[in-house]
Amino acid sequence: QVQLVESGGGLVKAGGSLRLSCAASGSIFSINGMGWYRQAPGKQRELVAFIFSGGSTNYADSVKGRFTISRDNAKNTAYLQMNSLKPEDTAVYYCKVNYESSSRYVYENWGQGTQVTVSS
Repeated sequence: QVQLVESGGGLVKAGGSLRLSCAASGSIFSINGMGWYRQAPGKQRELVAFIFSGGSTNYADSVKGRFTISRDNAKNTAYLQMNSLKPEDTAVYYCKVNYESSSRYVYENWGQGTQVTVSS
C-alpha cells in the first residue's frame, strides 16, 4: 500500500506563486512517474504536469512557461512550482504516482487533493 501526502495549496493573488509537494511512501520498489492533475468546478480532471523516471516531462499547454515540475528521487517526492498564477488556475490539484510495488506489480495512486485558489 502506498500513501501520498500533498501540501502547498492555498490562496494567492494573480501573478503570485505557490509550490506544491507530493511525497509517496509505502511498499514502493520503483516509481515510474509522478505528476499533478487538476479539476475545477464543473470541469473534467486534466493533466497539469508529469515527470517520468528518466526525467522527461509533460506539461499542459496552458501552464507551459509558468509551471515547473521536479522530483527528488531519494525522497520519492515531486514538486510543482507554479509562477505567474492566473484565476483560471483555480482548482483542486491532485497528485498521481505510477509505481511498481515491492511485489513487482504496477499500480497508480491518487492523492486526496489540495485546493489552489487564485484571486484576481
